[in-house]
Amino acid sequence: MSPVTVSARPAARHGWPEALAVVLTGLAVMVLVAAAGLWAAGAAGLPDGAFPRVLAATVVTAVGGSVRLAGDAGALARTEAGITVLPLSVALAGALAIGSGFLRPLRHRTVASPAESATWAARIVVLWLLALTGLAFAARQTFAVDVGSGTLSDLTGLFEAEPRVGFWADVPLTVLFALLWLAWVLLVALLVARRAPLPGRWSGWRERARPAARAMVELLLAAVAVGLVVALVTAATRGHARTTFALILLGLPNLVWPALTIGLGATWNGRVDGPFGLPVPHILDVLLRTPDVSEVNLRTLTDYDARMAWLPVAAGVLLLAVAVRAGLRSPASTPLWLHAVRLAVALALTVLMICLLCRISAHYGLSLLGIGDLGGGLSGELLLRPQTWQAVGLGALWGLVAGFLGGLTALLVRRRCRSSDGHHQRGDGALHP
Repeated sequence: MSPVTVSARPAARHGWPEALAVVLTGLAVMVLVAAAGLWAAGAAGLPDGAFPRVLAATVVTAVGGSVRLAGDAGALARTEAGITVLPLSVALAGALAIGSGFLRPLRHRTVASPAESATWAARIVVLWLLALTGLAFAARQTFAVDVGSGTLSDLTGLFEAEPRVGFWADVPLTVLFALLWLAWVLLVALLVARRAPLPGRWSGWRERARPAARAMVELLLAAVAVGLVVALVTAATRGHARTTFALILLGLPNLVWPALTIGLGATWNGRVDGPFGLPVPHILDVLLRTPDVSEVNLRTLTDYDARMAWLPVAAGVLLLAVAVRAGLRSPASTPLWLHAVRLAVALALTVLMICLLCRISAHYGLSLLGIGDLGGGLSGELLLRPQTWQAVGLGALWGLVAGFLGGLTALLVRRRCRSSDGHHQRGDGALHP
């Protein structure tokens, strides 16, 4: 009888066609999410067929690209506008699609040389930058500002100063930030993946950093999932379904990730002035519409709605759950203090990332002959920014406590597993849930 042969599963190819598929899939996901969100927000009715260009600008800003705003209202008038906000729902969808596509050819490999891994990543980077360059050139449009009727309309007509405002993408900055965004996505994908191969020295470092890094990814995704459930329930019970879906598809992480930091005790400062319509919970809109910059924290939220006191409970439960999973993924010999330190560093960095990504700044205005607004309601300001270092410090403190409790719980689970001999353990002593 001939000997039985077992053929190894061939590794997936990762050439130029596969890299193109990864990039196109990521962009398609981002475009679909952004288009649905903009449609729900009412952008389908923009004049001059501007929807595709606004869609391109939304995808560009989602990856950190720079979109500049400017206005023109003739020789005697001036319009000003500026906006800094990332549509993080679009960014998150693209990151998940591109990250999984990048890892797919590597999952069934045990060893990959640095040159091979770098070549695969470089192909994705080149095609990604070409695609984003094209989107950046497409992201430009000019709109006329409707000043209504009355004195303001008469003045703008008299001086031939019809106000217009437009946007365009800064191509070099967009390419730079798109490159940084993609590099971050690929790095996180390699860091949290269990089966993706790395060169020898990097593999050992990845195994030490992976439990805490994966815990933070799970924490952010769990917060989004909880926010999604709350948003859908709100849409079903209180109406405003279209506005709610616009928020979900464009900026759900912009809301739930700051809420996570507020649950940890952080404070955000904000203000809304003018006719900005915010697709956010009513409580936040009320807190921000004040003459001065307002504080958004547990105290101000619970003063308005006592149910906000559940934010620390929700944050604590989510954090403890991912801390336990991080402990189970770590080697059994890891001391408790190291569990605590690793999770403290990881959570501090995660909170810092939230503070950098979720800040919002927007303003616009019209002045004629040096007179601003002219009573026409044509100016406004929107501001939301964190007290960054307070939030980072609180994140480190919560991470220390959660890391210690998670490591202790993992230790107790291992002891129970050994006594019952009902679970499989790997050679490093780590449980891999």
